[in-house]
Amino acid sequence: MAAVNGVNGHSSPEASGIKVIIVGAGFGGLTAAIECHRQGHNVEIYESFPELKSLGDIISFGPNAGRIFTRWSDGKISERLRALSIDLRKHGFNIHKWTGELIINQPTPEPDPSAPVFNGHRGELHEVVYNYAKEELGIPIYLGQKILRYFEDEGKAGIVLDGDREVSADVVIGCDGVRSKARELVLGMVLQKDEADIEESWSFPGKLEDVYKVFEGWDPLCKTIVEKTPESSVVDWKLVYRDPLPTWVSENGRIALAGDSAHPFLPTSAQGATQAMEDGVVLAICLKRAGKSNIPLALRSYQDIRYERARKVQKTGESTRDMWHKADWDKVKENPKSIQMPREDWIFKFDAEKDAEARFDEVAKQFA
Repeated sequence: MAAVNGVNGHSSPEASGIKVIIVGAGFGGLTAAIECHRQGHNVEIYESFPELKSLGDIISFGPNAGRIFTRWSDGKISERLRALSIDLRKHGFNIHKWTGELIINQPTPEPDPSAPVFNGHRGELHEVVYNYAKEELGIPIYLGQKILRYFEDEGKAGIVLDGDREVSADVVIGCDGVRSKARELVLGMVLQKDEADIEESWSFPGKLEDVYKVFEGWDPLCKTIVEKTPESSVVDWKLVYRDPLPTWVSENGRIALAGDSAHPFLPTSAQGATQAMEDGVVLAICLKRAGKSNIPLALRSYQDIRYERARKVQKTGESTRDMWHKADWDKVKENPKSIQMPREDWIFKFDAEKDAEARFDEVAKQFA
């Protein structure tokens, strides 16, 4: 019999008996937790940051994310996000040359009410999702938790926190970003420092003088805008990209990667957070469909369902970056539409929940 969710007053699935630990409280981790809650799993989140910070600038969620948001709390979360978002229908998307010259205004299509688009401040939109998970759904979120390492055996997985305290569960989802410790276990290796090492994050305090150097020769408006930023609020935000990993799932099938830990996106894809959300939806469904006794099957099915799509969307960030960064401005002048932001139906009209439900049985056969 379905239980009644006391928060929203609606039916929710029976408890699956599956305990899920999620590491990371970004959009990917929060979505995975919310979707696990929707599917009846017992979920909790561990996050290394001691407090939430409103870092970042604008973030975009495509219609394929809007479809997910709209299913939460009968559309109430979408309404809250809409109140904080820019309605680009009133403005369109202006594409400028670095000199300031307007190349083209790309009109914004009318939205599908069931799959809205959100463009707003990363910190403000994140706060809405965080509060929904923690305050309304009652999902435990433990901040200031430094994860020393991950572990697993055939029957369980877990994390080791500062002080050598172990926390275990049926499954662990590493949504711990570009310097993922979960990735080290999954790939069976320790990642070495590269030339532009970003330690445990991809954001650091920045300096205005460094920003001004980047803008030398650009439209003066760029510097005018940046000058309004208090020095204490400047963030050096690294663009991090990795080629597709060979696997997202650990040897014993108890730990999986999601979001940036599995597939960091360039901002030119405008799909990084959205694809992390799709991961969370599919993970929760696969766990529900496979059941507590088949966790490895669930995680391997999740990877099979998600891997190729995530890789293809990830590649669009490269192609758009190259289109903009290597533009032949004489040719662009002849055909301004050639530099428009791609809006592809195979990305935007996708429904991660319906796709996972439809494909699970067939995909799972190969792992049974």
